[in-house]
Amino acid sequence: MHISEGVLSGPVLAGGWALAAAGTALGLRRLDYDRLMTVAILAAAFFVASLIHVPIGPVSVHLILNGLLGAILGPAAFPAICIALLLQAVLFQFGGLVVLGVNTVDMALPAILCFLAFGPLLRAGGRKRAVGAFCCGFFAVLLAGSLTALALALSGEAFAATAKVILLAHVPIMLIEGVLTAMAVAFVARVRPEMLHIRLAG
Repeated sequence: MHISEGVLSGPVLAGGWALAAAGTALGLRRLDYDRLMTVAILAAAFFVASLIHVPIGPVSVHLILNGLLGAILGPAAFPAICIALLLQAVLFQFGGLVVLGVNTVDMALPAILCFLAFGPLLRAGGRKRAVGAFCCGFFAVLLAGSLTALALALSGEAFAATAKVILLAHVPIMLIEGVLTAMAVAFVARVRPEMLHIRLAG
């Protein structure tokens, strides 16, 4: 779901950088430094998962795991995703530095929104936790695809068809990510339950 350079319009790029800078600054402010190792591990998981691309028509899909990062890291998911995307752009030319802001917002903003929406379910335990985790995985990908499609659509009518294909191609990924996030959160709840109790105050 990386957007390549040379595709987006100037205003969309500028808006992406502004939102990415604000989100990353907020995430760093809310980051507990004793949780840096957790942030690094999940950023690495995001980095690796999104390197494996499966072509579907004119687009390619891959696991994203932004819902999982949102569920466990909360606001710290923003800088974690930003760093992972930066390394992908520098090392593998996925996306690019110019579109880093938009790509970061497309992946990280849904993670934060899902954390805020489903965080209470994640901390409730039992079936509510499983439902909350599935929703984090599912809706984070849905929102990421929607934001990516919106960024393309705002950059010109020529990209409208591609935007629709991107969203539809990620429907299976939404379901897969929902299940994977539910499984991962269930495991974390057993071995490190304190990781699901994110402190919001900075």
